[in-house]
Amino acid sequence: QVQLVESGGGVVQAGGSLRLSCAVSGRTLRNCAMGWFRQAPGKEREFVARISWGAATAYFADSVKGRFTISRDNAKNTVYLQMNSLKPEDTAVYYCAADVVPYGSYLYGSDYDYWGQGTQVTVSS
Repeated sequence: QVQLVESGGGVVQAGGSLRLSCAVSGRTLRNCAMGWFRQAPGKEREFVARISWGAATAYFADSVKGRFTISRDNAKNTVYLQMNSLKPEDTAVYYCAADVVPYGSYLYGSDYDYWGQGTQVTVSS
């Protein structure tokens, strides 16, 4: 059974930083692209970032470009989301997801096959 477990969320002041981790068990991440999504209260889940298996390609939502970076350690089966210059509007539950057939669309939740349970990020003003 595949499990994705996020960690690293918390409460931080605006301008601060957090690093989220997503540990995958039950299968190797080989050839999987990994993504991060977030969902704020009363809003739809939205794409945040994505990284290819070899980390050669990364995509970011416009709202986080220049502030967030995504990385992965395939030996540890772990993906990271480094979030800098956090803003109150970044407050959300953050989810990691695995795309086992990483071709084509990547912006939608339906493009991904496995999901974590989410970790709360709260940015205070």
